[in-house]
Parts: sequence; structure tokens; C-alpha cells
Amino acid sequence: MTSADGYRFDPGFLVDHLGELGGGLLRTVEISVIGMAGALVVGALLGAVSAFRVPVAHQLVRAYVEVFRNTPLLVQIFFLYFALPEVGLRLDAFTVGWLALLLWGGAYNVENFRAGFEAVENGYVEACRALGFSRTAAFRQVAFPLGWRIALPSVTNTQISVFKNSSFMIAISYPELTETAVNIVAVSFRVFEMFLAIGVIYLGLVWLMSWGTRAVERHYAIPGGH
Repeated sequence: MTSADGYRFDPGFLVDHLGELGGGLLRTVEISVIGMAGALVVGALLGAVSAFRVPVAHQLVRAYVEVFRNTPLLVQIFFLYFALPEVGLRLDAFTVGWLALLLWGGAYNVENFRAGFEAVENGYVEACRALGFSRTAAFRQVAFPLGWRIALPSVTNTQISVFKNSSFMIAISYPELTETAVNIVAVSFRVFEMFLAIGVIYLGLVWLMSWGTRAVERHYAIPGGH
């Protein structure tokens, strides 16, 4: 394909760089999977703390959520990578990558899970208490199984955002997919092909994630659409 100004689309160029793009994609997946898994665990645990107003811990969780939801992810990445070494804590780009995604995604998942747990009707929990269940047992047996299902759509949206935000690691030169593409463009000047390619890769992976999460949501949907 040749444009009016003489530009010629070269698919062979992409074939020549498949190995490099594959390596960048693998590194993107690595930090994304660790970040998403951590964000899920942090969100569920701290969401429960927030929903049930655990003394002192609840205030600490609120502070964490406010900080990481109300500051740009890029600022958080710079703080971890450039500011922490000033106080003697040096983290490599890989660690900063997954940790930044975990902390950012975790803060959003805290709110997702909190809302889910709080949406469980009090009557269910009170019925368990009337049957002799402790508050902890009532949460474990009723509030948690129902609450996480209510939270699932919001949680899956956050998880997808965590994956897409892995591209921010270009700011600290971590060789994920976007950084790899930029480095190839800097040498080859084939901008159109390269960014078209990574755009298609991101789009395809997000579509797969969306399809998978919709299947999970349907499987675990609460009968009656609570």
C-alpha cells in the first residue's frame, strides 16, 4: 500500500521485528499479571476492612485509597522509581512496574469490593446472626460470597485498566511492549506500522480479557439480578 506522498506500508518490517515485539509483550504480561493478582487480593481484603469499619485499620485503608485514587499513576511511578532511592530504597524497573500497578489497581478494587459488600442486604447477615453465627462467620458465609459477585463487573473493569496502564512503564524505560515499539521506531522510523501493530495487540488482548470476564460474570451472576 502506497500513500499519495510516497509512503509505502511494509508488512515485512513487522515480520522482521516479531521477536522483539514478542519479548516486549511477554514483559507486559509479566508485570500486568502480578499487578492484577495483587490488586485483586489487596482490594478484597482491604475492601472488607473498609466495609465493616474495622477500628483504626479502616482509617488507614481510607488514607491509602485517597492517595492512590487521587494522584496520577505516572506520579506514583516516578515516586517509586526516582524518589525512593533518595531515602535509600532503590527498586528496579520491573519491581516498580508491577508494584505501581498493584497499588493503583488495589486502591480502585478496595472501593469496588467495599461497595459490593455494603450492597449485601442486612437481612441476610442478621439472619445468620440470629442463627448463632458470629459476625466474622456471617461475613465469610454470606456477605463475602454475595458481595464479591456484586463487585465483579467493577473489579474486572479495573483489572483491564491495570493491564492497559502497563504502558506507563515506558516512563522508566522498562522494556514492555510500548517501550519496545518506541525503541524500534527510533531506529527504523517506521512509525505507522509499529504503532498500528501494538494497537492491534492491545486491542486484541483487551477484547479477550473482556470476553473472558463477561463469561465469568455470567457464570457467577446472582439469580434474580441482585
